[in-house]
Amino acid sequence: MSTFDLTPLYRTAIGFDRLADMLSNASRVDSGGYPPYNIESLGEDRYRITMAVAGFAENELDLVSERNTLTVSGNKQDVERSEGSEMLYRGIATRSFERRFQLADHVEVVGAKLENGLLHIDLRRELPEQMKPRRIEIGSGRLISEEGKAKAA
Repeated sequence: MSTFDLTPLYRTAIGFDRLADMLSNASRVDSGGYPPYNIESLGEDRYRITMAVAGFAENELDLVSERNTLTVSGNKQDVERSEGSEMLYRGIATRSFERRFQLADHVEVVGAKLENGLLHIDLRRELPEQMKPRRIEIGSGRLISEEGKAKAA
């Protein structure tokens, strides 16, 4: 895989450091890993991350959203076996994990649920009112929001 020199972005663009860092880190991140997951779009501004976390209970999973990063971690508690039992084959992974997702600006986690060994995390992008498009009336100096309500400028 070739590497890209993003130094010119740092010299000519102000405030885009995070974007350049994400581009340079994208080539270093492995695409697989544990646990497997899907990311799907449920509409224009709605998304869902689905992670396969078979064997984990709700109290063994932790979701933290902080500054455009969603961190999902799992810490499997030791399972007590009955006296005299011996594990012959372990095919169900019970190792701890931590997976991070970079969220775009204004994307927030709105809910999470665990069902049938799948953790579903719902996300939604909500633009603040000041970032939504607005119409400006010519000549009067009054702003008109998308809903048509006039505001004094």
